[in-house]
Amino acid sequence: MIQKILIANRGEIAVRVMRTCKEMGIRTVAVYSEADRTSRHVSYADEAVCIGLASSQESYLNADKIIKAAKQFKADAIHPGYGFLSENADFARRCKEEGIIFIGPSAESIEAMGDKISARRQMIKAKVPVVPGTSEDLKPRDLFRVCRRIGLPVIIKATAGGGGKGMRLVYEEKQLYEAYEAAKSEARASFGNDSVYIEKYIESPHHIEIQFLGDAHGNVIHLFDRECSVQRRHQKIVEESPSPFIDDKTRQAMGAIAVKAARSIGYVGAGTIEFLVDGDMNFYFLEMNTRLQVEHPITEEVLGVDLVKEQIHIANGKKLRLRQKHLHQRGHAIECRICAEDPENNFAPSPGIIRHIQTPEGIGVRVDSFIYDGYEIPVYYDSMLGKLIVWATSRIYALERMRRVLYEYKITGVKTNIDYLRRIMDTRDFVKGNYTTHFIEDNSKKLQESGGNDNEIEDMAIIAAYIDHIVNSNDAPSSSPADNLPISRWRAFGKQKGVLRI
Repeated sequence: MIQKILIANRGEIAVRVMRTCKEMGIRTVAVYSEADRTSRHVSYADEAVCIGLASSQESYLNADKIIKAAKQFKADAIHPGYGFLSENADFARRCKEEGIIFIGPSAESIEAMGDKISARRQMIKAKVPVVPGTSEDLKPRDLFRVCRRIGLPVIIKATAGGGGKGMRLVYEEKQLYEAYEAAKSEARASFGNDSVYIEKYIESPHHIEIQFLGDAHGNVIHLFDRECSVQRRHQKIVEESPSPFIDDKTRQAMGAIAVKAARSIGYVGAGTIEFLVDGDMNFYFLEMNTRLQVEHPITEEVLGVDLVKEQIHIANGKKLRLRQKHLHQRGHAIECRICAEDPENNFAPSPGIIRHIQTPEGIGVRVDSFIYDGYEIPVYYDSMLGKLIVWATSRIYALERMRRVLYEYKITGVKTNIDYLRRIMDTRDFVKGNYTTHFIEDNSKKLQESGGNDNEIEDMAIIAAYIDHIVNSNDAPSSSPADNLPISRWRAFGKQKGVLRI
């Protein structure tokens, strides 16, 4: 049994993993760079060791130093969190060679899904629906032939990496060659691999993912869906579960496909299948993430499952403790990513010293973070300070709760995106659950306005969303929806404006 875990990460995710370890009676080892000496994960762990300079290459991405630290402190296992070495097949293989348990899938699974062309081939073989496109390194001579076969618009993508790098959208044939060269050049600079492929571009899709777990005994289950369509430059900002878009039939079908995909590669551990879903609820495999996702807390909240505990249980060689028939989504959860960045200055990072934090509290509120009063945010890493998660019995209640906690959350000393997130919660499309991956683009003007949306539009949208929830729910009350409005001001507003006559 695992008695001690080294967490090969920093910040919020390191603290989050350590909290579960503390509950399980497992000792923890923190690794940190010189820039992270005062980070909370260092003081929270049972033991800690500095592994290098501030640069990620000299610390959190240095596999040799991390392996050495694990052996020095006699750690039985390494939890990689997300980012850094979490999807590095060589690191997973090295851990196995050194007799250290890697809390994640096998190196073979990581390799199979790490290259997007390889992943497409594997999914096609497993009869998983994929976006029409190519499954080999795209050559200039094939550009026009493939484009005419699948139809415009198309998107050219790097086979390695992510985060929107090495991607080019093409609407006209005359743009093809220039876009191809630009994608290859960016991919080469970002990932050291200039291979690219081409896909049909699904316009205005939903980005919906399915969480799954697999054990070493052939058991695989899915843990339902997360809606991740609120994105800026292909980076997620807000996530929620369940998705307000898909119906139960589609949800179950996507879950079954995710299980099938995981089984096809003998997946062991926690993973996620990301899908693109069009307006007719046709869904297509996008990629598999062979690690814990940033947004995993909303799945935990609606299912009552600690995914890190399940990861450790699986890593101990045990069978899954969960059964598909016993898993049901209860209520609704929303997550906002809190970042040190300036939305008024093109979201430029805002490192510096945090002067004061006022953290929101109350029923159904969770804050996964690592910062504190007086903490100095380093310039070397991602700007995310943590995640704000709320849970409630329905989506409209969860939305109201998120609006309240974003109002309560105060961070001074650095710029943050909290006000920007509040404006997202006030935007009509989000309130109604009627949004796609173009949400930020479609609402850019409203989201940049410091005053937010007109209150009347905001209130009417919330009332409409609530009424829709009541009318379409299975447990609709016998009385009028107007008599069951969650907060008195919506009710008073509705009576004044006459919008509740249904």
